[in-house]
Amino acid sequence: MLVLATVGFAVNFWAWALLSPLAPKFKDVLQLSAFQQALLVAVPVVVGSVGRIPVGALTDRFGGRIMFPLVSLTTIVPVLYLGLSGHTSLTGLLVGGFFLGIGGTAFAVGVPFVNAWFPPERRGLAIGVFGAGMGGTAISALTTVKLVTAGATATPFVVTAIALGVYAALAALLLRDAPGRTLPAGTLSRRLADTARLRVTRQAAALYAVLFGGYVAFSVYLPAYLKTAYGLTQADAANRMAGFVLLAVVMRPFGGWLADRFAPTRVLAASLAVVVVGAAVQAFTPGLAPLGTIAFLSMAAALGAGSGATFALVALLAPQNQVGSVTGIVGAAGGLGGFVPPLIMGALYGQYGSYALGLAALAVVALAALALTVTAVAKNVSQTSVGAQSHPIHRTSGKGSTAHV
Repeated sequence: MLVLATVGFAVNFWAWALLSPLAPKFKDVLQLSAFQQALLVAVPVVVGSVGRIPVGALTDRFGGRIMFPLVSLTTIVPVLYLGLSGHTSLTGLLVGGFFLGIGGTAFAVGVPFVNAWFPPERRGLAIGVFGAGMGGTAISALTTVKLVTAGATATPFVVTAIALGVYAALAALLLRDAPGRTLPAGTLSRRLADTARLRVTRQAAALYAVLFGGYVAFSVYLPAYLKTAYGLTQADAANRMAGFVLLAVVMRPFGGWLADRFAPTRVLAASLAVVVVGAAVQAFTPGLAPLGTIAFLSMAAALGAGSGATFALVALLAPQNQVGSVTGIVGAAGGLGGFVPPLIMGALYGQYGSYALGLAALAVVALAALALTVTAVAKNVSQTSVGAQSHPIHRTSGKGSTAHV
């Protein structure tokens, strides 16, 4: 079930990220401004992020067995529209990109689905492994431009649509929800309101907005950044972005495993500290070899590990029958965190001809998240661990965390 969920996440994220590698091409062909190019790649991100809130709550109610095929089949429509006709105008790209965001909601399906299959002490690693499915963006980065070169603009979209259809069929046949899965009570709006009041929801959302938001922002905007700041070709920039993504993907399950072993707050604090330093260094636009490469790869590793640790924190603190709802809100925050930076970077570059202020802002925001982690979040974990005997579903993870926090 973990493998099937991870594959589904990867395929849907592959579709979700199709526009990013082609953004420089569309900019040249349609004569887009820097802000319009940033908007083009950001629209699927924000829709996929906000959509996670209802999709996560629906997954709590109906389960991943229904929601995974449904999301995958629905995503086929905008993928084919963009490939066959929508790419010829900015309006078409924005409309297609809006509905392409549906693919990004697959994350809110997979986390509660996987969480229900594993005991508390193994959920950090399991959800981290599932989170490696965000490597679907690397598939897009590595194949999209090559497929366009070998065929036509429609080629990568058609290939992705076929992959989505095959996965939807396999998921409908093979996926099973965990035995004994608890169903939430009450209406969708009531459950979402209750979820929003949980401290873990607010704290994890803030952290994920920085960590996964940073990952998403770089994964969609890095090709444009590298092409503009360092004069790289479109293909070279896309390949380097794929390296960034792959390292973050590898580090995500590792971050979840470390969080199971040493407590989520320690992993989160270390990850955010690396992001602070890496962003501060890159704000000065050092040479790409070696300092710029080291800064970007360090941030990739930290953003991946921190993203994995965030959902280890959710698995530790969230009530079992609300994991989907919490995941939806936290995932939305992460996606929205990735929506804003490309717009800011594009606007700042258009105004000042430099990306320095945007990267400096990332360093400051990461520093604030680090302060939140070592204060309020650590306190919440400690209090939950003390009260673990009255909350049996958290008992194992709570004890594991108490010893370290």
